[in-house]
Order: sequence, then C-alpha cells, then structure tokens
Amino acid sequence: MFKTKKLLFILAVLLTAEGHSQKLPASKVIISKMTLANSYFMKKWPEVGKEIYAIDKTRPSNIWTRAVYYEGLLALNDVSPNKKYMNYATQWGDFHKWGLRNGVGTRNADDQACGQTYIDLYLKDKSHPERIAKIKANVDSMLISHKIDDWSWIDALQMAMPVFAKLGVEYNDEKYFEKMFQLYMYTKNVEGLYSDQEFLWYRDKSFLPPFKTPKGQNCFWSRGNGWVIAALVRVMDTMPSTAPHYDEYLDTYREMMIALLNLQRPDGFWNVSLTDQDNFGGKELSGTALITYGMAWGIRNEKIDSTTFTPIVAKATNAMLTDCVHKNGFLGWVQGTGKEPKDGQPLAYDKEP
Repeated sequence: MFKTKKLLFILAVLLTAEGHSQKLPASKVIISKMTLANSYFMKKWPEVGKEIYAIDKTRPSNIWTRAVYYEGLLALNDVSPNKKYMNYATQWGDFHKWGLRNGVGTRNADDQACGQTYIDLYLKDKSHPERIAKIKANVDSMLISHKIDDWSWIDALQMAMPVFAKLGVEYNDEKYFEKMFQLYMYTKNVEGLYSDQEFLWYRDKSFLPPFKTPKGQNCFWSRGNGWVIAALVRVMDTMPSTAPHYDEYLDTYREMMIALLNLQRPDGFWNVSLTDQDNFGGKELSGTALITYGMAWGIRNEKIDSTTFTPIVAKATNAMLTDCVHKNGFLGWVQGTGKEPKDGQPLAYDKEP
C-alpha cells in the first residue's frame, strides 16, 4: 500500500488539481471522432495483409504496430458495433493464418501482441479454435521455460501481458498469471526500469541514470509509460480482482496515475519527455491518448478518485479531439515509431509519422 510519503504526495496533488474546469465532450461526439479516425485508417489500408514499411525495412502486418490498432478497433466495436469492423479484424487474422510474425516459438512480445485480438475474436465465436491455437501454443512454451528476462523494454508489457491474462482466464489456469508476474517483476525490479521515487518507468536500461535530459532530469518517455498503463489496465480489466498479484498491478497503476497528474501540460497534453518540457516539448497524441485511456478506465472502475481525475481526463480529451483530429480523420501531432523523445521530431499537425 502507499507509504506515508506517497500519501503526502497525493494530498499535494489533490490540492493543485482544483483549478481545472473543462467538461468531458458528449459520448456521441467522442464516438463520432473515433469513427472518423478509424474510417481514415481503413480506407488507407484496405488490404489487411499488406506489409508495413517503417524506418528501414518492411514488416508483416501482424507485428505490434498493426496489432495495437486492432485492439482499438475491437474496443470501438464494443461501444459502436459495426460488422465492417469485425470483418476487417477477422480478415486480418485469416490472412496471417492466426500466426505470429516469427512463428509459434517466438518469445518476442512485439510478435505476441496480435494474440490479444486473436483471442478476443475466438471468444466471440468459439467455433473457430484455430484463432487461439497458435498464440496458446506460443505462450504455453514460455510457461515451461525458466527464462524470465524477455521484457527488457517497457513497451513489451503492453504487447504481451494481456495475452497471458486472457489465456489464464479462458483456461482457468493460474500458471499464466504466475509466469506473467515473474516476467513483469523481472522488468520492474531486476532490470530496474521502474522508479519507486518518481513512479514512472524508464524505457529500457539505456535510459537509467546517469542518463539525463537537457535539464538534468531523469528521462521518462510518455508513450513508453503509456504502454505500461495500458498493460496494467488491460490485465486488471481481464483478471478477477481476486487473482494472484492483482494488488501489485493496482498499486503500481495508482502510483503512476498520481505521478502523471502534475505532469499534464496546460494545453491538456503530456510532453514526450514527461519531466522535461525542454526535451522536445510540445503536443503529442499517442502518449497522451494512452495516459488518458488509463485514467478513464480507473474512473469508470472506481480505482481512482473521480473528482480529482475527471477534470484531467476532460482536459486531455478536449485537447486531442480539438487539436489532433483532421476533418478527414487523419491524426496530427503523432510521434512516429521510436523509443525516446527525440525520435520522429519535429512533430506537427500536418506531419505523417
């Protein structure tokens, strides 16, 4: 549970949060904007199996960059059902024969991210066991291994942890929960990527002190911390609250939420470098979206204080809808693929990452 210094920190944050007054947009407005953005994407990528070219090479479309899109698509379908969404996701799985980029034997979390959508589509129609067979075989091979150092970068937590949680629930088998916990705790404590002083995560070992930002701050990447938030939220949303280690995930989630409260920019966004506004400071959508997602989940599920966090979520949501979504659904102020604040810079409203 929170220590005394953490409680004092919470109180300080609560006292500084009173000045926010924006209201959340109506749900129909939010859904309309999400539908518009998704429509832009589906029109741009009509071929679900088309390879993706990024930075220096092509990659198959079942890698993490496309997998996380389908997580969002199925979530959109939950609040605004559309057969086209389900068909688009199912065609993607069919194209890849419900397989992973580097085969069933891969341990790479970037390869495993597609399994989240594969499992969800299987759960919607269990007459298709092929949808879950390969991702289950993949994770099962990790259960019988003693190796636990796979997730050496924090993005990996979001790509892989929910897969373990979903399988544990579906097969009522706590071995999935235990292995996930071992892998997670290795990343957190042995790799040392979580700061128990600032309650944020270093992207990987290369950013641990003595690495510093231009202002001499520790470097905490916005989207990287967003990935961790998404991992924790998706795991807790899947597992029962009585599941082993649930409290560990909840405590860390709450610590992060409190740390991020005072780091929000006046315009509603979070900087790509969370603690240093001079380290490529400015608007950025992807990290802000993930953080906002985590806070909204906590409010809805009564894991964090609604009075404190709702104004923060409202401010961020208004900023994203107003400043990032073009009339045709294109999204501006998005940092491209990378691992730190300098990647993909400079950002812009009209720049395609």
